[in-house]
Amino acid sequence: MKLFVAGISYKTAPVALREQLAVPPARLRCVGCRLKVSGGLAETVVLSTCNRVEIYGLAHKVNGNIAPLFSQLAARAVGVEDYLYVHEGEAAARHLFSVASGMDSMVLGETEITGQVKQAYQAAQEARLTGKVLNRLFQKALQTGKEVRTHTNVGRGATSVGSVAVELTEKIFSGGLARQTVMIIGAGKMGEACIRHLAKRGAKSVLVSNRSFERAENLAAEFGGRAIRFDDCIKTMAEADIVVSSTGCPQTILNRADLEAVMQHRAGRPLVLVDIAVPRDIDPDVQMVPNVYLYNIDDLEAIVRENVKNRSQELTQCQSIIETEVAAVMNKIFPAPKEACCPPVRPVRDWSFAGAPLCAA
Repeated sequence: MKLFVAGISYKTAPVALREQLAVPPARLRCVGCRLKVSGGLAETVVLSTCNRVEIYGLAHKVNGNIAPLFSQLAARAVGVEDYLYVHEGEAAARHLFSVASGMDSMVLGETEITGQVKQAYQAAQEARLTGKVLNRLFQKALQTGKEVRTHTNVGRGATSVGSVAVELTEKIFSGGLARQTVMIIGAGKMGEACIRHLAKRGAKSVLVSNRSFERAENLAAEFGGRAIRFDDCIKTMAEADIVVSSTGCPQTILNRADLEAVMQHRAGRPLVLVDIAVPRDIDPDVQMVPNVYLYNIDDLEAIVRENVKNRSQELTQCQSIIETEVAAVMNKIFPAPKEACCPPVRPVRDWSFAGAPLCAA
């Protein structure tokens, strides 16, 4: 059996493709079961985040089996072959360990990815999609992620997509965020991360909108903000200077017509939209509306590159930890075959004399 990982990520595919293959957390088990049966996989785990969609598996055959698996994730036919990467054996393990440690993330050292890897693994385990190999591999990968963050400074600076989104807004409003009104749409983990970072950066006026109004109220109260009912989101948006959207909706929630209506009540004031959801929350056509500026998750990469500068020492240390742990776990999962043990060779004694032939006792 061969261990493999196949996937697409922000490094190989744009968000327009990633969102078509994204798997909501609630469907991880169902999708994993379907892939295991159709792909003839002995074990499998499906990982889907804003920056990647990956299938980890154990199979007799890898080549020629990957693209058909990914085609099952999309609602309609999409060409993924040119965007896929595939790693096998130790390279697959190394990739997982790098992902779980935040080393393969757009935001280097991000903390959210470890929880997402854990969630994907637990979903597969609960559906009995994992066995001896992936259980040991994912458990060790999660331990290694914790070790990397404990013993290095890789998480220094912005450590989540939410924190980078806040950095982006700071760069746009050079005078700081204290005088800006910020609206957060979606009170999940990323929305909460945004609010926490906004509070640290001095934002005084925060609006929180969520499908669960109770959740919006609780989060807004924690940070001195104001909860907005989801149905009133567009109407209230006229008050905001910055909108950060991170819902789990399978389709867009804001379109050009919505923004045209919002801008009629803003007297020409610009509106900055930051869409960090995958699938995207905001239709790209909103950029056609005057004074509306839209940034999606792929636009955050320039800020990320700045945060990576001058961190080569930490990266080397992280990589060393990962290499050590990968070698150890692979040796346990796939131990090298022992060399055949040959019987000891009896020494040949010299019984020759007087020209007699040499023979062994």
